[in-house]
Order: sequence, then C-alpha cells, then structure tokens
Amino acid sequence: MEKPPYWFSSAAAKSAILSIAPMLPTFLSTPETFAAFVSAWESGTLPKPEWTHAAHVAICACYTVRFKHSAFDQMKAGIVRHNEAVGTLNGPDSGYHETLTRFWTNIIAASTNPTHDPWQAACHAVAKFGEARTLHTRYYTFDVVHSPEARQTWVPPDQSPSR
Repeated sequence: MEKPPYWFSSAAAKSAILSIAPMLPTFLSTPETFAAFVSAWESGTLPKPEWTHAAHVAICACYTVRFKHSAFDQMKAGIVRHNEAVGTLNGPDSGYHETLTRFWTNIIAASTNPTHDPWQAACHAVAKFGEARTLHTRYYTFDVVHSPEARQTWVPPDQSPSR
C-alpha cells in the first residue's frame, strides 16, 4: 500500500494547515469553526454571500471524507436544499449545476484521498482549489458549461485538459 502524503499525518497536517492559515477563509480557522460552518450550510442558515467557490470546495472535501462514495449525491442534495433556503432558483439558467458539481466532486475526492479528517481535507482542498474557479474551462468549452443540458444532467468533458 502506498504511503499517504506527508500532510495526512496528524502532526504534519496541523503544521501544514497552520502555515497556510492566514490564506484560508475564516470558516476554516479551526475544526470547530468549520463544523459550525458546515452545520449552518446544512441547516440552510448560511447567508447566500458566504456560499462562495471556496465554501463549495470546503464542503465538498468534507463530504468526500464523511460520505465517501455517496459524496456527490450528498453534495447535490445539499446544494439544492441550500439554494432553496436562500431563494436561489434551481432551474435551467441558475442554481444547481449537475456537470460542475460532479466535475468538482471528482477532482476534490481525488485530491483529498486518503485523509479521514473533514477539516484537514477541507483546508487542503481550499488551499489547492479555493481560487481555481475556472479549472473546469480546461475540460469544458463555454457553450457546454452554459447549456441547460449540462446544468441538469452530467455531460462529460468536451476537450482535453492539456490545452
């Protein structure tokens, strides 16, 4: 079995997270603040402006640890629920996006495996992908991502990430 990356060991993880802590959103400052953030999101009380790309990444990383193979289904249900709670229409032009949710869940799951700590996974994922809002453009053309079909169903990448 391959040895886990250095940041997955408890002492190394804490040291690595503390070294990047000033760059992370405040909701990741401690395991307790992150747990409160996740709870607010799950209960629909997280304010809409706080549901940023980094927040999506953090919750997804948490869910890949908590729910493993059902992380995508849990993310989908959670995003739909949160959007409804904050008044965002889940329709053909706004709200939940099936293709991007599946894309990001796959990317983040690969990045956070094999950690068992949701907070550590979230810190790592946000440090790596929290500002990478356009990563999907390496795999998808504008027209595909903005199509109602991609918003409502999974559409596989239509271009090679090598560009």
